[in-house]
Amino acid sequence: MALTGRAALIAALASVPVGVWDPGWTGILAVNAPLAVACACDFALAAPVRRLGLTRSGDTSARLGETADVTLTVSNPSGRPLRARLRDAWPPSSWQPGTETAASRHDLTVPAGERRRVTTRLRPTRRGDRHADRITIRSYGPLGLLTRQGTHRVPWTVRALPPFTSRKHLPSKLSRLRELDGRTSVLTRGEGTEFDSLREYVPGDDTRSIDWRATARHSTVAVRTWRPERDRHILLVLDTGRTSAGRVGDAPRLDAAMDAALLLAALASRAGDRVDLLAYDRRVRALLQGRAAGDVLPSLVNAMATLEPELVETDARGLAATTLRSAPRRSLVVLFTTLDAAPIEEGLLPVLPQLTQRHTVLVASVADPHVSQMAQARGHTDAVYEAAAAAQAQSERRHIADQLRRHGVTVVDATPDELPPALADAYLELKAAGRL
Repeated sequence: MALTGRAALIAALASVPVGVWDPGWTGILAVNAPLAVACACDFALAAPVRRLGLTRSGDTSARLGETADVTLTVSNPSGRPLRARLRDAWPPSSWQPGTETAASRHDLTVPAGERRRVTTRLRPTRRGDRHADRITIRSYGPLGLLTRQGTHRVPWTVRALPPFTSRKHLPSKLSRLRELDGRTSVLTRGEGTEFDSLREYVPGDDTRSIDWRATARHSTVAVRTWRPERDRHILLVLDTGRTSAGRVGDAPRLDAAMDAALLLAALASRAGDRVDLLAYDRRVRALLQGRAAGDVLPSLVNAMATLEPELVETDARGLAATTLRSAPRRSLVVLFTTLDAAPIEEGLLPVLPQLTQRHTVLVASVADPHVSQMAQARGHTDAVYEAAAAAQAQSERRHIADQLRRHGVTVVDATPDELPPALADAYLELKAAGRL
């Protein structure tokens, strides 16, 4: 029970020992006796909190940066009206900083025997599951002198999904894919290694694609069209070790890698390829296999939502062995990892031949745009030292990338904004060259 206003004075008076009373206290009590009666009546008329019925409904997921509405239904089975202040508590990352108080507190009036709804609007700032905490209700009497207060727990979970900001690049990449499939009216033949159909020659077609036997049977020149192979297997491998925890801008490297992986998965599933996911550091954090084309993207988004970087060194041998078990047949293995010297030279390079012998391997790495800015800095001594350090870091990354390429690995190293489209282009180039 919480005391408000002048009720605190009454409680203080009641707590004074009898032995210390003097005539002045008698006068005070005589004046405030009506107030004591009013407080007692106010408390008696406040609706009980423990008997309230509470249920939840609403959204169970939302993309990072978007809102999720969770509705709380409050039922008042008592014979007294409920006048209350309600706090619906959630973890701090459920809201933008500074907005929690306004979003989580509600004024509520529920007549006797009726129910009312209040909606808490969440806007998560981090990926993962947000679990509802306790609900605190403060029930006021008609005069507001005394209150009843209690808590309830009504479980509910809202999952904050990756934002997938790179989906804006999908239309242009699908357009390029249609060109590869030979299904557009552009004056270039579809590329690839799988024969598709014959059509009439138009100026600009590659003369090497002319089918002379078919031309001899018709009155027009016929050309062969090609399309990329379909139903190929792509395994997305997310390195969730300590290097994925490094922050690039406002987010960990892992988040940028996820964004690029989602764009590639959306493109590949539209191209008719099968896409699986493996997240690994020293053990399997997520494994997603055998999803239908229409279910690939939602499944990936849901699986990635709860992934967090682990502050451990990635076990490269374990990663390679798990990759080979997850992809027993020839596949395109897209490894999202760092290009730092130590993890690559001591970890990945010794086991790389096991992967390249069976699979086509593509390494995608998130570069820090701040390093490029440092490399261009000039004007004072500190800036020159920063530029030298940035240039050395860039040189080391290029050296590591060259080492990987000598092992037959395709390398895509780009900033968070540039990595998704660059990775999609690399995939399309491999598909056009028939290397999948």
